[in-house]
Amino acid sequence: MVSALLHPLNRSFGYRLPDVRTLIRLSVTPVKSLRLSHPSAAELTAGGIPGDRRFYLVDEMANLFDATDHGPLLRIVPGYDPETERLRLTFPDGSVVEDAADRLEGKITTDFFGRAVDGHLVDGPFETAMSRYAGRPVRLARVTRDGDGQDVHPLTLVSSESVRDLGRRGAWTDLDARRFRINLEIEGCEPYEEDSWDGELVRVGEAIIRVRGQIPRCVVTTLAPDTGEKDFGTLTQLARYRPRIGGRGGLPFGVYAEVARTGRVRVGDPVELLSSRPTESTPVVGR
Repeated sequence: MVSALLHPLNRSFGYRLPDVRTLIRLSVTPVKSLRLSHPSAAELTAGGIPGDRRFYLVDEMANLFDATDHGPLLRIVPGYDPETERLRLTFPDGSVVEDAADRLEGKITTDFFGRAVDGHLVDGPFETAMSRYAGRPVRLARVTRDGDGQDVHPLTLVSSESVRDLGRRGAWTDLDARRFRINLEIEGCEPYEEDSWDGELVRVGEAIIRVRGQIPRCVVTTLAPDTGEKDFGTLTQLARYRPRIGGRGGLPFGVYAEVARTGRVRVGDPVELLSSRPTESTPVVGR
């Protein structure tokens, strides 16, 4: 157990940590930059959580189009059934667009923050609906391989204690962790303890993941997760006390991870840090 009395931030802010680290929220979305959903359980596979960020948006030049370009994308609620391959988009005005999600057109390659991602454009009514909503031409695309829709590694993780510490530094006592759009939110850590796990193995429920470095944050973290309106100076606050990644990189918050052993995880599962030597790559092992 990590004692809440050992950390000076805990004394000043009065944190009270649970007896064990625990998974308290899962966050996924079938379409990158649209509203998150929060299942009670999920499989962790080599590609992360199956179906997560399977689809994404591109502009007329096939460039990635996300909430940094149009914050109100966060208001669209997606629903996806991988068995029937049906995708539903519910817009803020209550209108719904639904169609098959496996009718694919030409191949495209899109730059995901310096990483080339292969995909296909999706045929159907999504182009018209999304373009009308965004006020510019927008297409729906689908990744060729699950996990590629993430920015770098297939999973992300953050502790609720880190979120609370950031919020209190910005005079916000109940900062919503959903703004960070992170897959696994855990509780029972020292603030920013997860940063120290780089290269280490962590057991979550039936799965084992390996932490793979800090996440550089973007302006999406300044937006309210339900509306897409700017409501918190996330980057300004982080810049006041968090060193940039590598000295000149982005402002860090949360960590990346990959799956070392596949398995099912459930909200409420214990999270255990395992002893491990860092490795360059981790082979995925099935259950």
